[in-house]
Parts: sequence; C-alpha cells; structure tokens
Amino acid sequence: MKVADYLLQRLREWEVEHVFAYPGDGINGMLAAWGRAENQPRFIQARHEEMAAFQAVGYAKFSGRTGVCAATSGPGAIHLLNGLYDAKLDHVPVVAIVGQTDRTAMGGSYQQEVDLVNLYKDVASEFCEMVTVPEQLPNVLDRAMRVAATRRTVTALIIPADVQELDYEPPAHAFKQVPSSLGLPHYAPVPSDEDLARAAEILNQGEKVAILIGQGARHARTEVEQVAEMLGAGVAKALLGKDAFPDTLPYVTGSIGLLGTRPSYEMMRDCDTLLVIGSSFPYSNFLPDFDQARAVQIDIDPSMVGLRYPFEVNIVGDSAETLRRLMPSLERKSDGSWRKTIEDNTARWWEVMQRRAEVTADPVNPEYVVHALDELLPEDVMLSADSGSAANWYARHLRMRGTMRGSLSGTLATMGPGVPYAIGAKFAQPGRPAIAIVGDGAMQMNGLAELITAAKYYREWSDPRLVVAVLNNRDLNQVTWEMRAMQGAPQFEPSQHLPDVPYADVAKLFGLDGVRVEQPDGVVSAWRQALAADRPFVVDFRTDPAVPPIPPHATWDQIKAAAAAVLHGDSDRASVIRQGVKAKVQEFLPGSGS
Repeated sequence: MKVADYLLQRLREWEVEHVFAYPGDGINGMLAAWGRAENQPRFIQARHEEMAAFQAVGYAKFSGRTGVCAATSGPGAIHLLNGLYDAKLDHVPVVAIVGQTDRTAMGGSYQQEVDLVNLYKDVASEFCEMVTVPEQLPNVLDRAMRVAATRRTVTALIIPADVQELDYEPPAHAFKQVPSSLGLPHYAPVPSDEDLARAAEILNQGEKVAILIGQGARHARTEVEQVAEMLGAGVAKALLGKDAFPDTLPYVTGSIGLLGTRPSYEMMRDCDTLLVIGSSFPYSNFLPDFDQARAVQIDIDPSMVGLRYPFEVNIVGDSAETLRRLMPSLERKSDGSWRKTIEDNTARWWEVMQRRAEVTADPVNPEYVVHALDELLPEDVMLSADSGSAANWYARHLRMRGTMRGSLSGTLATMGPGVPYAIGAKFAQPGRPAIAIVGDGAMQMNGLAELITAAKYYREWSDPRLVVAVLNNRDLNQVTWEMRAMQGAPQFEPSQHLPDVPYADVAKLFGLDGVRVEQPDGVVSAWRQALAADRPFVVDFRTDPAVPPIPPHATWDQIKAAAAAVLHGDSDRASVIRQGVKAKVQEFLPGSGS
C-alpha cells in the first residue's frame, strides 16, 4: 500500500464520499491510487480548481458535512484559494489536499515550486501541515478532518509528489511518533446559569424585543419560534441565515442590511432590546443605535462573541440547547402592540415587493423574474445566488418555507460561486432540485464552463433538475449602482458593459436545455418549463439594468441625490431616474399603510 492508497482509504473511513478536484502531475500518485480504489471516494472533476473549491463549499453548506477538494502543486493549489477563503469567511468546514514538488527538488526554484505552507498559512490558519514521511499521514489527516468540522473552517494537507508514492508505514509505538484515531464527537456546549439569568433579566425587562438570527440558529428553528412567541418579538435574518427560519410566519421581517427589507430596518430602528442568535452580522449601522437597546448575544464560538455591538451579556453555547435552558426564566409578554406593528410592517413590505415586481421595465424587470419564482418554488428546493444585484432579489423576493435551503457567498461576497454551489448541492442531495440565480457577469466569469460539469454528471442525480437563471442585463450592475450611490459617479462603460451571450443556446450545445426570455409574459412559463425539465436548464432572462437595488432605508433625498449624479453623464440616465422613482414610489401608494 502506497501513501496515496492509505490517504484514500482513510478518507473512506471518515465517510468522505466525494472529492471535488482537478488533476495535475503534482497529484499523479493520488490519481493512480484513485484508479486502484475504483474511484472511491469519487473524484468529481470540475473545470477549474477554484470551481472545485466552490463545489466543496456548496456541498458542505447543503449537506452539513465536511467538503473535501484536491488540486495539484503550484498553479492548481493557488487556484483553490478563492474558494477556500469563501469557506473560511462563511465558517464552512472544508479540507484541501494539495500536491507539492518532490522533496528532493524543494528549495531549488523547481518548476511549479511554490511555498505552499506559507501560502496556505492564512486561509488554513487553524491547521496546515506538509506530510514528509508516511508515518505522519494518519495523524495529520485525522486532525485536518476533525479541526475543519469542529471549528467550521478550512484545513490543508500538502503532500509532495514523491511522498505519495512511498510505501505506507503506520506510526509505531515509539518515541516521537504520533498514533491517531477516527471519529468526530458530537457536543453541544452550554452556558453558565449565571449568564442565562443575566440574559433573562434583560429580555424580560424589554418591551420591544428584536431577534436577529444567522446560520448558527439553523438547527434551533423550534426554539427560536418559542422564544419569539414568549417575548412578542420579531425575527430578522442575516443573509447566511435566510433559510434558518420560515418567512411564512407573519413576524419574520426577512433579511437585514443593505440587501435587506424595510421591516427589518424599522424593527432595529425602533426596538429597545436585541437578541442575536448564531450570527456575526457585520454591519452595525443596521443594528440599533448603541445607546438605544440592551443586547444579548448567543454564539457557539467564543472568538465571535462581543463583536459588532456593545452586548451586555455574551453567551457562549449551542443555540438550541442555550435557548432551551433560557426559556424557563423568560416571562411571556402581555402587550401585543409591538408584535402587531412588526406584523403590519412586514405585510405592507410584501405588498411593496409585489408592486415593485409589477413595475414595467425594458425589457424585463429583474424583480419580477425572481418574485414570480417565489410561488413556483418546490418545497425542498436548494437555492444559490451569486454576488451582485442578483443577491438583492434573492434576499428580498424569495420566501423560505418547508425544507428549502439557500446560500451564497456571504462574507467574502465573491463573484462566481452560484453555479458551482448548486452543483455541490446536487452531490450533497441528488434527489432535490437546485436553482442558481446569477448575473451575466458571474455567468461569464465561472458559470458557463461549469455547465459542462453539470452535463457530465446530471444523469447520476435521482432528480436531474438544476436550473440556472441568468439575469442578463449586459452590465456589471451592482458595481454600477455602487458607483452611482457611493461615489456619485456615472456608469463607466469600459469597465461595466458586458457582451450579450446566448446562454440558453450554449447550454443546448452542451447537451442541456434552455430558453431566452425577452418579454414579461414569458417569465412564468419559462420557470415552469425549467422546473419540469429532465436535465439542467438555463433560463436567459433579458433584464433591465436600470432597475435599482434600493437599500431598505433609502429616503427620497438619497434617491434624488443618486439621480443628480446620474445626470452628469450616465449613459442610461433617463431610464435610471425613471426606474428609481417608480420603484421607490411603490412604498407611498395608497393602501401601503404609509
């Protein structure tokens, strides 16, 4: 047995089923071992190492397990980095296995020689090791798997090409050799009674309680609902926690932040008490004023408490177990006026979303594209959204319910993970449909090539549905709007304009299916066609770049200021102003409660 053979055996013992990867001579020893192991765990071939890392992240996010990716030395290892940083910043467990030049060549400026230990020491700061002798392997691999899972982070193994082909020798019962063992313990840390009592005192004294949850509350859905009922609170969601709680409950205000909803903004503006559960939402300007609300935080990671806001009590513990222990000390609120205000504001917001989706545009309103999908979503769908203006519509128009799951690149906010996330999700849950909502910039950057990956593997999925919706506005739209709103600058066409690509036709060339939609009356039928397809399906929606992703707190004065900036030379000046006014005015129409 070679070192590479034992590596794959140990991965199987860890119950790793897929390794998302791309080949290269720096891992030739592993590739040979994969052949001897009859491709177990399965080598899933991406089109690029960055996409392999994104697929591992998507797999981890949608399965709850550790994702594993692999790449060759030098350029292959470098290419993994962006996807690995996405995992690190979103607290997702991923193990990277990378090759390295032979030990005999190290330090000799050899071909593809890169100092990978130094290169990876930030992205895999919790655990990054190079294997130099066979006896070292089991301990290093076991620790990489265990640290990634328990600390929800990235770890890395670097294995030189010549080491992969050495005969495997286990660590001996000897000095300076380290034996190892399998297994990942399940634990739920709980806080002290003193911390719980202090938290209960603050929450009981509050009259207007707001709850903010993140992905760390996903397994505590029942407990969050019970606490929200007792406290008469509304619940807002950080974007990574969008699928942690159903939007069908009338007091769930939806997403928070620049991409968030008006009722979430209003709840934070008016509350007197804040409870944050399983979230490190970074934008304190969307939280209550520092002297406005008393605040309690619950998080499983002691290094992440006390951030973002001056919390009076920072509780370290598992969300579900902590809430269960907290509830006996909570007093049920008798005054329901605060909850009613939240529910009224939320109901009004969904009316505004409906109206904004109905605003005419040229040719199609992107808000209508995503809003129309909401009612058609399968109850078990897995959703991914790419960074850019597509994330705005995903955050605001899609209501989570049933067992729906959804994610995007939350903290890194990198372009390009939408399609590979969906592919990773399909390997995690092959019997569930997946939908990726992406902009044309992201599709051109990464998505087009990964359609080939989907074509390669979709016949193995028990449910072959993977829908890619491209919001094709021929503009890098989010950056264009940021230039207008933040720099007061008009669109800079040489950087922002994109070529028009027939995305659906490209999909058909790859053996998939698709359709282009150029009029609003074709939107719903295109979604239905895609969701009924027997293979991955691309919908090319020709959308209007002038539809603004208006922040939830935007005022008339800010809208006018952005319009004034546009007037100083923007190529799309007339339609930008028209669409901005039409979108904002929906909040002030009769019957809107305003």
